[in-house]
Amino acid sequence: MTDEQGYLKPKPGFATTAVHAGQNPDKWNGAVVPPVVMSTMYKQAPEGHKGYVYSRSANPMRDTLQECLAALEGAKYAFTFSSGQGATTSITSLLNKGDHLVSIDDVYGGTSRLMRENLPRHGIDVTFTDITDLDKLENAIQDNTKMVWLETPTNPNCTVVDIAATVQLVKKRGDIIVVVDNTFLTCYLQRPLDFGADIVMYSLTKYMNGHSDVVMGAAVLNKQEIADKLRIIQKSLGIVPSTFDCYQVNRSLKTLSLRMERHKATSLVIAKWLEKQPNVIEVLHPGLTSHKGHEVSKRQTSGHSGVFSFRHTGGLKESRKLLSCFKVFILAESLGGYESLAEIPSIMTHKSVPPPQKAQLGITDSLVRFSIGLEDPEDLIADLENAFKETFKN
Repeated sequence: MTDEQGYLKPKPGFATTAVHAGQNPDKWNGAVVPPVVMSTMYKQAPEGHKGYVYSRSANPMRDTLQECLAALEGAKYAFTFSSGQGATTSITSLLNKGDHLVSIDDVYGGTSRLMRENLPRHGIDVTFTDITDLDKLENAIQDNTKMVWLETPTNPNCTVVDIAATVQLVKKRGDIIVVVDNTFLTCYLQRPLDFGADIVMYSLTKYMNGHSDVVMGAAVLNKQEIADKLRIIQKSLGIVPSTFDCYQVNRSLKTLSLRMERHKATSLVIAKWLEKQPNVIEVLHPGLTSHKGHEVSKRQTSGHSGVFSFRHTGGLKESRKLLSCFKVFILAESLGGYESLAEIPSIMTHKSVPPPQKAQLGITDSLVRFSIGLEDPEDLIADLENAFKETFKN
């Protein structure tokens, strides 16, 4: 089923699932809001204990959040970690010495750094390639390839990857785990498992929490064999979130659908405004018909979020000037919160990416990334008008 714009309709009952999945008040003596259990340990029975033991292994609030996350994704299993990077570290811990990983080249800077600097030290080879080109992807896959990692849309260029086509090619080559970082869209706008992905990864810090007050990550999946391994990794590495942070994210999921609709609508208004500006060369927003991934996006998503980038006619001087003129937009590296943010990827989120790779990907000093928040669109446009006027007045 598609909507009037040709996008997939959000899954029926999504908002209801977000409110009620894993939240049965009978589990907590009738409390409608799940309580925060701060205890690190639990009393055991001498004859054979079957409940909670130690909070790092499992605790009520984390289990509640994980149950809700799995339900929203239409999945069987969900695991939460202390950060998005913690989730990435845990997922890549499924690999062994001698294995090979293929990653999309236009990937989050922190992910790129982990794969370039950390994984090789453990005997895991990594190849970065343009996964949107299936010929390049096929050439990158080796006999020892055990995992393919992709983002869609990518960070920061908002490149759209055809998940179904990618999975089909990868699975023909062997038993290879396909991981999709779905941070930009959330399970409300895109469900990669429906298109054959094995693991969906999140920085819950971003839209899923949406209030810029929690750092957390997650992995969501269906396959028991992988889930059994991740459960051990979660426990043994100890990259687990606090029970209070789990409470915060569980709370935030209740408004996810409402927030994403607002982010989606306002970001498209801003993107269309930018397209009309003489000092804007290109707007990288999959919701625009001018975006080369627009049709693929319509086939696999229910729209776009508030994150997109654009290129202007200036350089680093103009990028810095533009961002310094903002009164409503905030200069910060993160995304997905209720506040609108602006950043320069080349010197901020993707600073650690090697210069040749940045040049190849078009991550230049004239590229600016926005995360559109929940403010009134009119106020954001007024802020943009003033900043553009001051920056490009000559």
